[in-house]
Amino acid sequence: MQRMTTHKTRILIVGGGFGGIKAAQELDKSGLFDVTLLSNHTHFRYNPSLYHTATGGLAVESNIPLATLFQNTNVTLEQGEAAKLDRKTKTIHTKDGRGLRYDTLILSLGMVTNYFGIKGLADYSYGIKTPEEARRFKRHLHQQLMDEHKPDLNYIVVGGGPTGIELAGALPDYLHRIMRAHGVRRKNIRIELVEAAPHLVPRLPKRMGKRIEKQLQSLGIKLMLGKAVQGETANALMIDGKPIQSRTVVWTAGQANVPFFKDNGFTLTDRGKVSVDPYLQAEPDIYVLGDNNNTMYSGMAQTALHNASFVAHNLIRHVHGRAPKPYKPKKPVYVLPAGPHWAAVLWGTLQFYGRAGWVLRSLADLVGFHDVEPWWRATEQWMTEFGTQEECPVCITHQEG
Repeated sequence: MQRMTTHKTRILIVGGGFGGIKAAQELDKSGLFDVTLLSNHTHFRYNPSLYHTATGGLAVESNIPLATLFQNTNVTLEQGEAAKLDRKTKTIHTKDGRGLRYDTLILSLGMVTNYFGIKGLADYSYGIKTPEEARRFKRHLHQQLMDEHKPDLNYIVVGGGPTGIELAGALPDYLHRIMRAHGVRRKNIRIELVEAAPHLVPRLPKRMGKRIEKQLQSLGIKLMLGKAVQGETANALMIDGKPIQSRTVVWTAGQANVPFFKDNGFTLTDRGKVSVDPYLQAEPDIYVLGDNNNTMYSGMAQTALHNASFVAHNLIRHVHGRAPKPYKPKKPVYVLPAGPHWAAVLWGTLQFYGRAGWVLRSLADLVGFHDVEPWWRATEQWMTEFGTQEECPVCITHQEG
């Protein structure tokens, strides 16, 4: 029996990442809700491709306009950053002073970089968490070659998780390529990957970490495992009391929940994640998705998508007067590229490595684009993975020549 309502439920979704976009699309398709998406970005960031953007890939590969994703829909797009939650009036106030009302609130805000209070990292290290950070890092690599006509003494990637592994694996080939474009004589490049745990990807099976370590070492990358970063200056990274000379340190080791949740009195776990009930509610009429909540496998794009579909379908069930279903975690497939045409895969209990893993990662990106786009547009987006783009005038001239 259909539940009678006098108006469509106003659903406000905060966050333009995987979870927020998927929830908005699923709810809009039902035609049952008045959906607004608030994001502090005009584009959706496809995070799995940012390491590739940082090493010569096309900028559009990891950056899709929200207006494109929601054309021909009834979703209202609002740009701004959520600052304050007024539970009494059911209003989100943005930093620029606007107030957005809701009946149901869905929060999927992503994470921020966590430097763990280590001195100098925020000032001197690079990141690849956003397209802007990726471009800044890439410009730095080229500017060094233009200014000094030689590579850095050391290129240091900190963090033995997926992002650190992906970037470290892509750097040797990319650095040699741009050195040729800049007319720099080929020489050995020193790339180091630093991880505080005794193995890479410490949350995944040890065997997988070992295979990835062996692959990276075959690319000439030095692994510094079980080593703690203590500080950074303009010219060096301090590790275990010893300075390593470098002006190219990339920090991928830490993430923290966005301050919004702590600032607005949500119940947090000891890891800073928002506590949610079996229906992913933090409080009545407030749902928290993806990286922000304390569900199993939180932090993976696949989990954010799963969260979003689950909440959307339960809200649809509610409109039709049906009881909600409890959430069931879904184990993601882990695919970690580590160098050209090589990736490690963990699919359930199955592990495999090499070119087959690389092909699977490429196909996974196609599926990932389709999670937020129709097949024809997802295929066009996927094809951008095979292109290259440089802003450096020297490299542009070299390509044209």
